[in-house]
Amino acid sequence: MANEIEIGRGKRGRRAYGFDDIAIVPSRRTRDPEDVNTSWQIDAFHVDTPIMGAPMDSSMSPATIIELGRLGGIGVLNLEGLWTRYEDPSPLLEEIAQLQNGDVMRRMQEIYSAPVDPELITERIRQIRAAGVTVAGSLSPQRTQEHWRRVVEAGVDIFVIRGTTVSAEHVSFNREPLNLKRFIYELDVPVIVGGAATYTAALHLMRTGAAGVLVGFGGGASYTTRQALGVHVPMASALADVAAARRDYLDESGGRYVHVIADGAIGRSGDLVKAIACGADAAMMGTALARANEAPGRGWHWGVEAHHPVLPRGERVNVGTAGSLEEIVNGPSRAADGTTNLMGALARAMATTGYSDLKEFQRVDVVVHPYHQR
Repeated sequence: MANEIEIGRGKRGRRAYGFDDIAIVPSRRTRDPEDVNTSWQIDAFHVDTPIMGAPMDSSMSPATIIELGRLGGIGVLNLEGLWTRYEDPSPLLEEIAQLQNGDVMRRMQEIYSAPVDPELITERIRQIRAAGVTVAGSLSPQRTQEHWRRVVEAGVDIFVIRGTTVSAEHVSFNREPLNLKRFIYELDVPVIVGGAATYTAALHLMRTGAAGVLVGFGGGASYTTRQALGVHVPMASALADVAAARRDYLDESGGRYVHVIADGAIGRSGDLVKAIACGADAAMMGTALARANEAPGRGWHWGVEAHHPVLPRGERVNVGTAGSLEEIVNGPSRAADGTTNLMGALARAMATTGYSDLKEFQRVDVVVHPYHQR
């Protein structure tokens, strides 16, 4: 391949790019931001903004999911998190925010060792559904077979199977692995599955019948996957590869469009813009929404990998607060750092480059230009 680099005589590697390595190029045409359409549709659900709240306890609670739904996005509840382990996790969230650095990992492992309560899964989903917003819940591949029936019966609209990496062909000598193709075929609700980070992995996930594929591996602010496992895929290249798989699967399937959802390394509005420019239909955001005044993490952010009982691959990070959830999503912005008014920034970027909707904007020109923040 033309962009392969020789690492040594016995190993070659393909050059890959993150969002900081690329920039979007204006075209000959511009538009008014008011004329830009930033909505998208997955299955039967029309969504005003291409933002999904990542299923992380520090950013998504039933209350913030309902608020994000009111603002035009879709929040995803972690159905293996604190909200399904404890009737009222508020004191524990407060404790996590107050922990000293040396005590964080051990105490979080203790807190998350409590079992998932199936009754709470039903209760949380029904609470969100009663608010009249799209209901999305997430399980890991390991827990999906155990809880999926209760999740569907409780009234979930979109089922998310999310892990650090999810493949269509998981091999296990110890237990019967989840057969994604059979599972998705038998389910009556659309399934979003991932993460994937390569063309081949994404194409195989699309062939299972998934409505959407999550793209990302270890790129979020709270992940230490690169340090712990040595595994990491820069997001700009990953999205471009998976977008190519979507195009080829569209031809292979005779017109079935699978949504590509960026999941990781999207902490500011410029990252959201570049994610869509690289081929994403929407972005699953954690850090950006954890900065909301209403976020359960109280200015701290962590993912499911941060409290793994055997091999943690994440950490609690201080992201601070930037404003209300409404200010973060729709503005107005009182800072120029990309932490607020995500949709205003996206609309402005699309208008500046002359594109009227998200699918058109996926064709925008980009250049490679490594950038180092001041």
